[in-house]
Amino acid sequence: MLTRRNLLKRSSLLALAPTVPAFLARLARASEAKADDRVLVVIQLDGGNDGINTVVPYRDEGYTKHRDRLRLPVERLHKLDDQAALHPSMRTMADLFQQQRLAIVQAVGYPNPSRSHDVSMSIWHTARLDPVEPKGYGWLGRALDWLPPRPGVPSAMLVGEGPLPAAVIGRQSIAGTFSKVEELAIQNESVRAALAPNSPGDDLEAFVRRATLDAYTTADEVTSAAARKNGNASYATSQLGQHLALVARLIEAGLPTRVYYAVQRGYDTHAAQMDTHSRLLGELSGALGGFLNDLKEAGVDDRVLVMVFSEFGRRVAENASAGTDHGTAAPMFLAGHGLKPGLIGTASSLLDLDDGDLKMTVDFRRVYATVLKNWLAVDPAVVFDGRFEELPMLNERNS
Repeated sequence: MLTRRNLLKRSSLLALAPTVPAFLARLARASEAKADDRVLVVIQLDGGNDGINTVVPYRDEGYTKHRDRLRLPVERLHKLDDQAALHPSMRTMADLFQQQRLAIVQAVGYPNPSRSHDVSMSIWHTARLDPVEPKGYGWLGRALDWLPPRPGVPSAMLVGEGPLPAAVIGRQSIAGTFSKVEELAIQNESVRAALAPNSPGDDLEAFVRRATLDAYTTADEVTSAAARKNGNASYATSQLGQHLALVARLIEAGLPTRVYYAVQRGYDTHAAQMDTHSRLLGELSGALGGFLNDLKEAGVDDRVLVMVFSEFGRRVAENASAGTDHGTAAPMFLAGHGLKPGLIGTASSLLDLDDGDLKMTVDFRRVYATVLKNWLAVDPAVVFDGRFEELPMLNERNS
């Protein structure tokens, strides 16, 4: 039977392999009483989410002024306070807010914003503002480079189809992609075949091969445990829900990956936005709420933080096609255990605009810095080019 104690004993085997025998590595790890197994789950809303109709400033006179066909009826909104409300499709996330399991960071962006999808996404992924020379590695990849490796599985994984997001690419840390549990076993089998010793022996190369194979055996045990779990979670009715249900299975089974990444596409709503946006937000809300409740029932929700972002918001004024064009600032969401919940930061006024766009009040790197320090236990100074003040949205880590 796979237990977390056994997993933690084995997880350092490869890192220590060149210097100590495997049984001593296990003993060393067994003596560590406070091994950190916190997980960050990132959800990317791809295309530029209309933050104004997500967290609705229903009392702002500019909302009525700039939105006609896209204005949401006040009586259908899920009010958070006397100024802000969630979209009618976000009932589940409104419940999370009332349960103090959701924080909303308002008017998030960066200086001199770009309205290009590629440029803006590169900035969010690298946490660097130079779109011409993004300097290579992603903000999470750079952070994971500073954390102890977890042999047998990648440090970060994209769940779903498509290329790896730049955010998780590091110099040393390993990132992978998969869409079903069985793919992990296939990857492990390929690695195992490559590592199989050509001849018996006790030299260093043979020892490292055995240690690495031992680590992959651990990963196989976790994969098997995940495969045995019920994969038909009730919230997995959308593609995002299916991806989060898979992440929940792996977390509950003990897979030692630190960062999971999922993408929800379709937010580039230049025309006929109302129905598309409602559907997308409903899928996001249901998938997120179901995911957190799944983890809570399994007793592992204290290990998981979810962060939701989009590369930019939309213009304040609707366009002639009943849609919205590329804008600037938008809300971010954080959900899970250990939050200081509620509305964080200052909302932008819809009557005090910058060339028709919302003014940023929170630099996204402040959110990142808070997550790095207070969740992943990485000094933000090793990830960013400068220092950014943390936000009061995560409880202090236990030492």
